[in-house]
Amino acid sequence: MILHDFPLSSACFRVRIVLNLKGLAYERRNYALRDGEQRAPAYLKLNPAGFVPALEADGIVLGQSLAIIDYLDTVAPEPRMIPPAPLARARAMEIALTIAADIHPINNLRILKYLQNELGQPQEAVDSWYRHWIGAGFTTLEKLLPDTEFAGGEVPNIVDACLVPQMYNARRFKTDLTPFPKVTAMADRAAALAAFKDAAPPVA
Repeated sequence: MILHDFPLSSACFRVRIVLNLKGLAYERRNYALRDGEQRAPAYLKLNPAGFVPALEADGIVLGQSLAIIDYLDTVAPEPRMIPPAPLARARAMEIALTIAADIHPINNLRILKYLQNELGQPQEAVDSWYRHWIGAGFTTLEKLLPDTEFAGGEVPNIVDACLVPQMYNARRFKTDLTPFPKVTAMADRAAALAAFKDAAPPVA
């Protein structure tokens, strides 16, 4: 398997965590997103969306981190990342999507660059935007997360794979985490595991 990657990408970080938790071997090919390498013709031919991650496996290319995680859960079922029971599955996806669909998309690099370049916002305003939406999402998570060892239950799953990268970003942008003790504790507990540490970007 080949993972088309960028170390600081939350979405790529999620996939690296899951690959590690499942013990799957993969090759990393890194792209400098700030230099626009993901928009180069060769990469667009591979992944027309021009985003990372993209996973090459079994003769196909998949984009979108949650779709990749779902695929990996199908081809390498243990340990499970998405619970099989209908209600548990729905709850895990609800929490994972609170991060992957509500927080992350409006805080990713292309949005931040648009705020700064096209809308002329100073860096201070861009950073404030980032922290605001993390705070809004973490407020929801603080209420949604279960009273279990990890955010996804008694063992890490897709929820933890989404939460830990988002916590990394929260700290990178100096978000006030005092209102979110459960979110912080659960993210830190998972982040201390080898599969998460080995997937992590450089220290924030």
